[in-house]
Amino acid sequence: MSAKSATHTGTAAPRSPQASRPSQPPQQPTSSSHGRHVVAVVVLVPVLVALALWAFAWPAARTAPRDLPLGVAGPATAATQVEKQLTEHKGAFEIHRYADEAAARDAIEDRTVYGAVVVTGQGPKLLTASAASPFVAQLLQQSVTQQAGGAQVRTVDVVPAAEDDPRGSALTSSVLPLTLAGIAAGAVVTLLGLRGRRSVVALVGASALVGLVAAALAGSWLGVLTGNWWAQAAALSLATLAVGAAVAGLAALLGTPGIGVGGLVVMLLGNPFSGAATAPEMLPDPVGTIGQWLPPGAGVSLLRSISFFDGAAASGPALTLTWWAALGLGAVLLGSALKRRKDTTPPALTEHEPAPAN
Repeated sequence: MSAKSATHTGTAAPRSPQASRPSQPPQQPTSSSHGRHVVAVVVLVPVLVALALWAFAWPAARTAPRDLPLGVAGPATAATQVEKQLTEHKGAFEIHRYADEAAARDAIEDRTVYGAVVVTGQGPKLLTASAASPFVAQLLQQSVTQQAGGAQVRTVDVVPAAEDDPRGSALTSSVLPLTLAGIAAGAVVTLLGLRGRRSVVALVGASALVGLVAAALAGSWLGVLTGNWWAQAAALSLATLAVGAAVAGLAALLGTPGIGVGGLVVMLLGNPFSGAATAPEMLPDPVGTIGQWLPPGAGVSLLRSISFFDGAAASGPALTLTWWAALGLGAVLLGSALKRRKDTTPPALTEHEPAPAN
């Protein structure tokens, strides 16, 4: 055989192992994985229910005054006697002494105390502020009447609630929709794939519109809010942005599960711990304090201060909401930068051993 024919009749080049390897069929879930999923559902659902019942039912079942700020005004001897009677309820009231009724009224309008007992020659006189909490105003009236031996106590509502919402039910009911709006904004921004500045612009724009719509409904239509309309809209917008930025920021850092984490924290802790229906001092310790650190509680406190007290004691809740919004938006930008850096980093080159020749 010639060299030329030997060249043509030589053995063919070997195929690569990947080409000769038969394609593997997709793996089907095994019965053991199905079993684990069933166990996870069976265990997770009761845990979530127990957590929700604990978060919502436990504070409601333990509602009672705990160091509730209350003023006492009048002559020193008579005021001391009233203070002694009030302190018989150990830990219920935090007593503030004032020289006269005018000073007590100023303290109520500054949101230093929820009410005040003024000792007069005609008997005790109770000053309340139903705008701060209709529940607390009613509680104070019952407590002072009981201390007076059931006698009729003159009551003056220094800062009344809105005429169309004397019990504060509409204001309390607005907490959940605003919370849901913030969660929805953060979730939609994440699921649509918006990143960086686009995500920030979307969150700020959506929150601003939510604030305007909520102020138009609650203030202009329902009449449950008073005071400056634009200040109310700004407070509602800031409360919504704090929730939305927190949810979007967690999602930017943790991925899609961050939506669930943020939503659970705000819904299961923020709403029941807000003290919107009563007051933070009416909740078990440290629930009331924690609630004021979360956006729903801070949002309600800010809205009450702006709507009924001319902005008194508004700096604390406003600062809390601002921190939540700033940290959330910062997390959104940080998560976007980290992802962009990961996407632009070239993959590391790996050395391959040369294939042996036949």
